[in-house]
Amino acid sequence: MDDRARNETSRSMSESTTRAMQEVLDGRRTGLAVLLPFAGPAVVVSVAYMDPGNFATNIQAGARYGYGLLWVVLLANLIAMLFQALSAKLGIVTGKNLAELCRDNFPKPLVYLMWAVSEVAAMATDLAEFLGGAIGLSLLFHMPILIGMVVTAVITYGLLMFEKAGYRPLELVIGALVGIIGLSYLAELFIAPVAWAKVGLHLFSPSLPDAQAVTIAVGIIGATVMPHALFLHSGLTQRRLPARTEVERKKIILFSNVEVIIALTIAGMINIAMVIMASGAFHSGHPEVAEIETAYHTLAPLLGIAAAGIFLLSLIASGISSSVVGTMAGQMIMQGFVGFRIPLWLRRALTMIPSFVVVWMGVNTTQALVMSQVVLSLALPFPMAALVWFTCSKKVMGHYQNRTLVRAASIVAAVAVLALNMVLLLQAGGVSIPGLPDA
Repeated sequence: MDDRARNETSRSMSESTTRAMQEVLDGRRTGLAVLLPFAGPAVVVSVAYMDPGNFATNIQAGARYGYGLLWVVLLANLIAMLFQALSAKLGIVTGKNLAELCRDNFPKPLVYLMWAVSEVAAMATDLAEFLGGAIGLSLLFHMPILIGMVVTAVITYGLLMFEKAGYRPLELVIGALVGIIGLSYLAELFIAPVAWAKVGLHLFSPSLPDAQAVTIAVGIIGATVMPHALFLHSGLTQRRLPARTEVERKKIILFSNVEVIIALTIAGMINIAMVIMASGAFHSGHPEVAEIETAYHTLAPLLGIAAAGIFLLSLIASGISSSVVGTMAGQMIMQGFVGFRIPLWLRRALTMIPSFVVVWMGVNTTQALVMSQVVLSLALPFPMAALVWFTCSKKVMGHYQNRTLVRAASIVAAVAVLALNMVLLLQAGGVSIPGLPDA
C-alpha cells in the first residue's frame, strides 16, 4: 500500500469514527459500545501521567518508603481527573483551547508572560520525555544518550506525521503504547513480591515520615498534574465533534467525563504498580535506588533479566509516547497564544532542540530530570489558575460553568497543588521544612 492509499485509509478511519459518534448522539447506537467512538482525547492525555518523570518519582517512593506513599499517587490521580475533565469541558463548550481563551481574555502583557512560561514548560516536558526514551534505548542497545535522543526524536517525528491523516490513527498508536506500558507493569506485579494487605492499608492512610518524603510526595504530584496536559486536553476536544444542540453537547461532556475517569484510572493503576514494583524489589535491601539506570541494573540480579527487560520496554514506550504528546502540546500552546499558524517543523523543533542542548552540554541525566520538574512546578500555576477561572466563569461557559461543589473542589485542589509545588521549590533551594525531621 503506497503513502497516498495509506493516508486515505487513515482519513476514512477518522471519518468513520466521527460518523459513529454522531450515530450515538442520534440514538442509533446503544450499549457499552457507545463509549468507544468517543475514546481518544483522555487516552492521549493519560500518557502525561505515566511518563519518565513518573518512573523516577515512583521508583524513589517505593524504594525508600515501601508502600507508604501510595496514598499520594491516589490523591494526585484524583486531582488529575478533576482538572482534565475541566479542560475537556472547556474545549467542548467554547470550541477553543485554553491557550486561545487566554489570548482572547487576558491583557497582552499577561498573555505574553503565559506564552513564554508555557513554552519553557513544554521544553522542560520534552526534556524529561526524550531523556526517558533515550535512557531506555541506551540501556537496551548500549548506545550513547545523545544518540538515543536522536532515535527517540526521529520516532517521535514519524509518529506525529499520523496527524496529517486525521485524529484517529495517532490516538490508536498512542493507545497501543499505553497498552504496552500497562501490560508491562501487570507482568511486573507477577514477578515482584507484593504484600497486598499493606498496599490496601497505605492507599488510604496518609503519612509523611520525614522531609525527604515530602519532597518525593510533591514530586509525585508534580509529575502527575502537568501544565502541558491541561492545555492539550482542551485542544483535543474543541473541534473533534461540534455539538449541533445543547442536548448533544451535554452527551458529549458526559462521554468525555466517563473517558477521563476510565483512562486516568488506568494511568493511576499503572503508577500504583510502579510504586508496588519498586517497593517489592528495592525497599528491603536497596532503599537507596533513586535513578532509572540504577533501578534497571538492580532489577536484573534481584528479579531476573525478564523483569529488567520488561521495565526497559515500558520505559521506552513511555518515553516515545510522552514525547509525542509533549510535542503536540508544544505545537498547540504556541499556535494558541500567538494567534497565527507557524510551520509544523518549526513548532516541533522549538520544543525538541533544547533537550539536545542540555544533553550535549553534559548535564547529568538525573539532574536534568530534577531541573525539568522544578521548571514545571514554576509553570503550573498559570494554566491551573486560568482553567479554574474560565470554567467558573458564566461569561465563558454559560450554564456549563462549574457548580458550587466542583468550584470549591477545583479551587481547594489548585491551592493545595500550588502550595505543595512551593514546598518543592523551597526544598530545591535548600530551605528546610518546619515540623518535619530531616531524612
